[in-house]
Amino acid sequence: MTYLLRRLPLSRLLLVCGLVVVLGASVTALALALGTGPTPPPKPLADAIHQALVSPPVEGVTARIQLTDHLLEGANLASGSGASAGQLSSNPLLSSGSGRLWIAKDGRARLELQSEQGDTQIYYDGHTVSMYDASSNTLYRYTVPARESSSSDGSSSAGSSTTPHEAPSVAKIEEAISHLQRVDVSGAAPTDVAGQAAYTVRVTPKESGSLIGGAELSWDAVHGVPLRAAIYSTTSATPAIELAATEVSYGPVDSSVFDFKPPANAKVQEIVLPGKEDGTSNQGAHDEHPKITTHGHGITSVAVIEGKTKAGDANNSSSTLPEGLQKVKIGGVEATELPTELGTLLSFERSGVRYLLLGAVSPAAIEAVAKGL
Repeated sequence: MTYLLRRLPLSRLLLVCGLVVVLGASVTALALALGTGPTPPPKPLADAIHQALVSPPVEGVTARIQLTDHLLEGANLASGSGASAGQLSSNPLLSSGSGRLWIAKDGRARLELQSEQGDTQIYYDGHTVSMYDASSNTLYRYTVPARESSSSDGSSSAGSSTTPHEAPSVAKIEEAISHLQRVDVSGAAPTDVAGQAAYTVRVTPKESGSLIGGAELSWDAVHGVPLRAAIYSTTSATPAIELAATEVSYGPVDSSVFDFKPPANAKVQEIVLPGKEDGTSNQGAHDEHPKITTHGHGITSVAVIEGKTKAGDANNSSSTLPEGLQKVKIGGVEATELPTELGTLLSFERSGVRYLLLGAVSPAAIEAVAKGL
């Protein structure tokens, strides 16, 4: 499946991610508008994917979107005493909200979500992802590392290749699907999203023990553009997170849409992810970087991030998570815990080391790992 995604035009990948980025994560998803438009003819999954990959690229995408997010519903953030917990519960990225999405043919993108506390704006200009949160007047920026491409002499150089990739054949797609060992993949279900004929595929983990029940992706049967993405938990039949187009049109997007200037007094936070040079080698030169380990394997693994606390740190408390969350005891130490529909985060401090644990598992599973540290 990774082989296929690498060959999707950037605009389509951005619509799948929304941002992500989150998102990577960040992960995310859009509200489904079904029953109002045409549906495509039934097709085997490999044929439907091949058709999406060979469809002519669109000149641009303009859409109205709906984000539905039940991720933090069980965390009682709104009743928490901490101001930061209140900000989390009101942020449209972590609750629900409607908005608009624009994607240009050259890959530039803008996502806008409205809320009572202020809009959240996400921009991508081809090099940098910027997210402005009006509720906290904060601008988060992440510079995407340049991809390495091979030059004619065989050496590598920074930058993205403009050489078009030939779409894989139906046989190659079928082979790639057959090699997916850890998940079950459904067929291409004909449906409609935002009035467009679409196909939907669902991926379900084979391994039990996690809170992730599956994920769905819907794409335009004619244009190959993703229109909906959803992630399900094992505790509910409705999506924990869903991002879907409710209206969509195709055509050139005016360049002025991507002009963005945050307020002059906005706080700026640069997001820097660990690079290859931050590995276990040269450990002495990178003592300030957190240590990251994993416990378990597969979808039930738990990541543990350890970082030294600094003397005089104003936030030298038991948690790196917002105030107002529930407290649990880990070996006599008070820890802060954030349970969600799709996983659990837990934070505590002991002997000058601050621990942050996260995984797509229940609070009990996270606490068991923490007690063994």
